[in-house]
Amino acid sequence: MVLSEPAHIPQTLTSKALLLAERYPAKVIAAIGLLFAVAYACSLILFPKPNGRIVLGDALHHYVQLRSAVFDRDLHFRNEYVRMYGLAGGEPGTEWVYGEETPTGHVRNLMPVGPALLWAPLFLLAAGVTFVVNGLGMSYPLDGFGRLFQATAGLSGVAAATLGVWLTFKACAEYVSARAAIWGCLTVWLASSAVYYSLISPTYSHAASLLAVSALWYAHIRMRDLNALRRHAVLGALCGAAALMRWQDAILLIVPAVDLLAARRSGMSLARMALAEIVTVAAAAAVFAPQMFVWTTLYGRLLAIPQGEGFMRWTTPALFQVLLSDWHGLLTWTPVIVLCLAGLPLLFRHSARTGIAATLFILISWYVNAAVADWWAGEAFGSRRFISCFPVFALGLAALIERWSPSLEKLALASGVIVAHTFLLLVQYQAFMHGLRDVAPYPRGFYNLWLARFVVPLDIVRDMLR
Repeated sequence: MVLSEPAHIPQTLTSKALLLAERYPAKVIAAIGLLFAVAYACSLILFPKPNGRIVLGDALHHYVQLRSAVFDRDLHFRNEYVRMYGLAGGEPGTEWVYGEETPTGHVRNLMPVGPALLWAPLFLLAAGVTFVVNGLGMSYPLDGFGRLFQATAGLSGVAAATLGVWLTFKACAEYVSARAAIWGCLTVWLASSAVYYSLISPTYSHAASLLAVSALWYAHIRMRDLNALRRHAVLGALCGAAALMRWQDAILLIVPAVDLLAARRSGMSLARMALAEIVTVAAAAAVFAPQMFVWTTLYGRLLAIPQGEGFMRWTTPALFQVLLSDWHGLLTWTPVIVLCLAGLPLLFRHSARTGIAATLFILISWYVNAAVADWWAGEAFGSRRFISCFPVFALGLAALIERWSPSLEKLALASGVIVAHTFLLLVQYQAFMHGLRDVAPYPRGFYNLWLARFVVPLDIVRDMLR
């Protein structure tokens, strides 16, 4: 008896620790989100950019919309671009800032306005705090350009992603056990491109998109009365919110469309079906109205493709490349998605309506993402545009876990291995992006994508010791 206790005690303690995830899912998700927020904030202090910028790349175009609307009370972005890019005039590639104006005399902006609206509460709080402390004798520029203001975008992104994961967990828990739901959500969150845009680049629109699409899928699953006009109004509004964050997410209208067809089969009259459809579209348009206002201001029309007509190649989509290419392919960079897709058919056992809506959404997302001219999504960690599919991926993996019914220890081990596999790639990718290219190759090609990740951390440590 005495000899068996030492082996038994660690196993019991481990099991109790692992049970925390399913017993306190909201707290575990919040704790991870808080850890991400602290890590993100520390990175801004410990590794500041030389020019003081925090929002970079696509995120800058969201940010200038917020800064201009709050401080300049207009949508003229030239002064923001000049200040944030540090332009002096005449730099190659900056003609669009100085000379190429839109039909309404504005500088173009290619990004949606939704993320700027989502960041606004924390941004305005920072402005209020700055105003108060300046009145007490401090001196911090109250102009919307400072690092404090820019940091609100990233912290808002971390919070949005965390809340989105929680809503996805709540949606999964409607169909599967708490164990399958929380482990499915955490595994997809930490082993897909979502982790990069929740922690390292939360100022991109993907964190905001994760929240919006998660809210829609939760409402779709939670609101059970298919005949209620309130249901269709809520789903329509959430579709509009998702499209505000990323225009491609307007394809989520397929979800209320499937609901309407199911309601018709259950006895809804044609007249009420038509009314529900009008309510859905009207609610979506009402929430999407800020984007139409921006487009009207910048381009003189309610609907626009600012990147130009050639941005979408509908007849020549890169269907296989967007999934399997070593150049940011969805399945090659984040293979956990293979398991997610394998679990999708199991959704039909819980709800045929959700299974149909989820399958159609994935298929349409695949086609739309493959039809974009730069289907690899520029510089990205994996196929970042598929983050809009996060709730469906989590539903698929949760259903697969429920079907598999492993022991807690086996489930935790499998999840840990999957997450570690992606984390090693993230370390390699970040090392390359931060200039350690002698020890960290770019993840492209068989060795660099699949094997180098296991060697790079050792090489980094060895390089540091030297």
